[in-house]
Amino acid sequence: MLDEAERLFAVGGVEGVTTRQITEAAEQRNTSAVSYHFGSRQGLLRELLARRGGPVDQERGAQRSRAGAAPSLPTLVSCLVTPYAALLAEPTGRSYLRIVAQLRGRFAAWRVESDAATTEHLARILDEIEGRPTAPAAVRRERVVALIMLLTGSVAERARRIDDGTGNELTHDEFVQNLVDMCAAVVSA
Repeated sequence: MLDEAERLFAVGGVEGVTTRQITEAAEQRNTSAVSYHFGSRQGLLRELLARRGGPVDQERGAQRSRAGAAPSLPTLVSCLVTPYAALLAEPTGRSYLRIVAQLRGRFAAWRVESDAATTEHLARILDEIEGRPTAPAAVRRERVVALIMLLTGSVAERARRIDDGTGNELTHDEFVQNLVDMCAAVVSA
């Protein structure tokens, strides 16, 4: 059921897909299967985000640990971007990326309400980026939101182009480096 929900949400939109469509695609006879297994549609979405987001967050933490005590801004941004963009390699990862991009408008609430078990390192790195004294606190917060918007939107668009077979001009590594550079520029503007 999770695989079908992920696929349907990625293509049809988180708000556009019904629980009935999910249960039918998963060949579940019980139309209440989503409620039974996940408590609610939101519970299903949380589970989808956790199953891909947890491993990405662990890799972010590993990269941050390897970066040492005082990493540069581009290095910190790379700790966010590289594990996230690695999901482009698989169809299920691309579905996840497309779902996250649909939710990026909820970022401010996410930082308060998120599942700490799957976002611990993400939150820590974002706090570290936001804490750099290059601008007033309100400006730094806005820049971190802009970084997330740019990151999630750019990677989701690349995922869509891969899935649609419309191609990408940059190699994966070129794309990641360019995205790191752009996100670091947003924060340090």
